[in-house]
Amino acid sequence: MNLRKLSLRTRIFLAMILLVLMASVLISAVAIYQYNEQSSDYHEGRLERKEQNIQTDLKQFLNGRYNTWEIKTENIPLIYKDEIYNIANIHKLQINLYDLDGGLLISSKANLQGDIEENCIDAEIMNNIFNTVEFNTVLEISRHRYVHKLIENGETFQSSYTFLLDKNSKPLAILNLPYLEKDDFLTKELLEFLKRIAFAFALVLLTAIGIAFLLSKFITKSLKTISDKIISTRLEKRNKKIEVDDTSEEISILVNSYNSMIDELEESAVQLAKSEREQAWREMAKQVAHEIKNPLTPMRLTVQNFQRKFNPEDENIHLKLEEYTKTLIQQIDTMSSIASAFSNFAKMPAQQNETLNVVKIVKLALDIFNEDYIVFTSDYDEIIAKFDRTQLIRVVTNLVKNGIQAIPENQVPRIAIHVTSKDNNVVLTVADNGSGVSEENKDKVFEPKFTTKTSGMGLGLAMVKNIVETYNGTITFESIKDKGTTFKVMFPKE
Repeated sequence: MNLRKLSLRTRIFLAMILLVLMASVLISAVAIYQYNEQSSDYHEGRLERKEQNIQTDLKQFLNGRYNTWEIKTENIPLIYKDEIYNIANIHKLQINLYDLDGGLLISSKANLQGDIEENCIDAEIMNNIFNTVEFNTVLEISRHRYVHKLIENGETFQSSYTFLLDKNSKPLAILNLPYLEKDDFLTKELLEFLKRIAFAFALVLLTAIGIAFLLSKFITKSLKTISDKIISTRLEKRNKKIEVDDTSEEISILVNSYNSMIDELEESAVQLAKSEREQAWREMAKQVAHEIKNPLTPMRLTVQNFQRKFNPEDENIHLKLEEYTKTLIQQIDTMSSIASAFSNFAKMPAQQNETLNVVKIVKLALDIFNEDYIVFTSDYDEIIAKFDRTQLIRVVTNLVKNGIQAIPENQVPRIAIHVTSKDNNVVLTVADNGSGVSEENKDKVFEPKFTTKTSGMGLGLAMVKNIVETYNGTITFESIKDKGTTFKVMFPKE
């Protein structure tokens, strides 16, 4: 699972749950470790206490009035012949006494699992007994003492070795106390503790899940609002500022930054729109001046020529006057067509949603063309849509005129107009077999003033695109160089 792809809300939620789980595992691990340490300390202390008590009892009997034997190592089995069993029963622990060479002198022979009774002490243990000296904090004396630990079948055995001393603190024998660590009670207590802590952590986990859900929802709610606002931000429209109450300092900084950006964006949009309008007017003025200037030049030359060659007595004066007049009228008509083209382009089509039969209106628009190579087809006799009748005719006539003008004179022309319905849209296609659009000009086709023809202002397709987009439609085209172009207009019926 890629954490980077998870939402912030999910990551906050998972982080809090993981934190609670890690805390529960850590506390449980510490509790178990503490239990093991306490258990080890308990058994070591218990064995040491029993050892001290047994040492005291053995010394009291050794030095008491009931002992009639001489105190020496060889007499130890005779001295403790009966008393060793009484002491072992009192302390519930097996007692072994060895001579200073490690040979067994006497044992209480307690029956323990593992059968640890031996006739002699291992040489390594003997070496540790003589070389290990520890300080007894209770008796405040240094003594030789060694504890041998052995684990068998999952049970821990401790076996302590100390010297049994006479009145002069000289070693008489080696006292060995085998001890089995029984943790049944402590283990039961640990299990009870872990069970209680498991219930507590389950409750904490459920609480944490609820808190994490609410907290992550609260944190990401403001971020979601900011995200939605940023996504909907557009340069061409007025954007609303974000208003979020009861947010953290960080979110407030982010909101204030966004609102400041909106103010700057709106100011930039106003300046940009003003600049674009001024630039558009400059370009339009240049184009109008250029187009009007073209017919003015021949008009000026015609008038000057007429003025220079005018002779009232010339017998061909009427013929020349008619020729001059015809030339002027032609140039005036050219200027009139220029003015009409710019006027039509400047007029934004009002959305007069008339319910009409698109098939019928397209046929009506094609009636003005007398060319036989213009072919109209439709998948349906009737396709009802809401569109402005006049604007639809303008779309059709401009596309057809564009197709006619794109066909070279040395080629057999063909223009196919097709109307159909797809889903809830009207689809109109106009295909020609003209020269096509080159790759470098495809991005400029719908730009005002762009034209590849020797005549015209290049406003026809720009006007069509303007009309179609006004009615929430689209216009696209596909073109193959020297094979033809197909324009596709699609707009909703409703």
